[in-house]
Amino acid sequence: MTAEAGHGHVHGRGVSVEADRKLLTAALALIVGFMAAEVVVGIAAGSLALITDAAHMLTDAIAIVLALIAIRLAARPPAGGFTYGLKRVEILSAQANGITLLLLAAYFVYEATTRMIHPPEVKGGLVLITGVVGIVVNLIATWLISKANRTSLNVEGAYQHILNDLFAFIATAIAGLVVLLTGFARADAIAALVVAALMLKAGVALVRDSGRIFLEAAPAGLDPQALGAELCAVDGVVEVHDLHVWEITSGEPAASAHVMVAEGLDCHQIRVRIETLLADSHGLTHSTLQVDHATGAEVSAHCSDAHGTVHRSVTAAGREPDPAIPNR
Repeated sequence: MTAEAGHGHVHGRGVSVEADRKLLTAALALIVGFMAAEVVVGIAAGSLALITDAAHMLTDAIAIVLALIAIRLAARPPAGGFTYGLKRVEILSAQANGITLLLLAAYFVYEATTRMIHPPEVKGGLVLITGVVGIVVNLIATWLISKANRTSLNVEGAYQHILNDLFAFIATAIAGLVVLLTGFARADAIAALVVAALMLKAGVALVRDSGRIFLEAAPAGLDPQALGAELCAVDGVVEVHDLHVWEITSGEPAASAHVMVAEGLDCHQIRVRIETLLADSHGLTHSTLQVDHATGAEVSAHCSDAHGTVHRSVTAAGREPDPAIPNR
C-alpha cells in the first residue's frame, strides 16, 4: 500500500503588500488628525456623540496600525516552529479590535443612557460642523481602504469600522442640527446610542469571524459533509475520512483528507483529480491528501481510527453508495 501527499499552494493576493501599506497609512493619517480635533471640539461642545465618534475613530486607528503590523509579520517566511509563518497575527489583532469595540459600545450605552435621563447643555452648531467635516474625512478614508486587499480580515475589519464611522458622523450631524434648531439636547445622546449600536455590530462580526478561524472551523459557505460526499463521487474513490477543512488565515483556506481508492487504480491520477476539484469548485488551493489502495478489510480498519465522519462511495461490487457514517 502506498501513501501519496498532494499539495496545492496559491498564497498570493491580488493587491501588493506595499500598495496596501501606502493606502492604510494614508487613511491612518487622516483618521488620527481628525480624531484629535474631534476630542477637543467634543469637550468644548459638551457632546457625547462627538466623543463616542472619536473613540470609535481611535479603534479604527488601532485596527489600521495592527493591520500594518500584521501585514509586515505575515510577509515573513515560515521559520522554526511557525510552519505557517505568522499569518494568524492578523486574526489576533482582528479579535482584539472586536473585543475593544464591544467594551466601548457597552460603556457608551451606559453614558448615553445617563445623559438621556440628565441631558447636559450641548452646543449644536459645533456638533453639526464637526459631523459634516467627519463625513468628508471618512468618505476619503473609506475610499482609500476600499482599494486595499479586503480578503484580509484585518483590512476588511478596518474598512467596516470606517464605513460605520461614516454612518455615525451622519447621525452626529443630524443630532447637531436637531439641537441647533430645536434645543432638544437628548438628540446628542440618541446619536451616541446609534454609534454604540454600530460599534456593537462591527465588534460581534469581528469576534465571530476571527473566532471561527481560531477554532479551525470550515470557511463560511463550505459544508464539510457535502464536500466529503462530493469527493466520494470521484471515479475510483471508495472512502474518504479524516477530512478537515479550515482557514490558515482569512482568505487562505486549506484541506486535508485520507482517501481510499480501489485496488489496481492509479493513486496519483485520482489525487490530481481531487486536487483539481478542490481548487476549481471550492477555492481550496492548499490541500494535503493521503491516498491509499484498500481492500474491504483495510477500509474497516481505517474506519475504526477515523476522525469525524466516514464517507463511503460505490464499492467494486456495484452496491449503492453508503450514507456518510459517523465514527463511533
